[in-house]
Amino acid sequence: MTRTPSPTIDSWYHHSEKAQRFLVTAIDEHSDTVEIQYFDGTLDEIDLVNWYAMDVELVEAPEDWTGPVDIDDLTSIDAEMSNEDWDGPYDEVLEKSHAISKKYEVPFEDEV
Repeated sequence: MTRTPSPTIDSWYHHSEKAQRFLVTAIDEHSDTVEIQYFDGTLDEIDLVNWYAMDVELVEAPEDWTGPVDIDDLTSIDAEMSNEDWDGPYDEVLEKSHAISKKYEVPFEDEV
């Protein structure tokens, strides 16, 4: 058995018993715990005593480290902006109606 590396925030590790990769997201020194997130998005907390008893090794981040994040969901709204968009105050109602009209290809009020 190799020596377990110390947990480091934003570092990826492989737990050989569970055959899972996970990311250390936080270390709570008051409660002596390590907060981790598995590649599938599951969150967990491990106390430091158990951390050093586990057979984990430091590994490189996965090629697609976004894991459960679906990038398409983040870019579904039309985000095109012009210089005029930056000049005036933000109008949430107007923005939503514009996004809906583009989604359903209904002419926008100002375009009719």
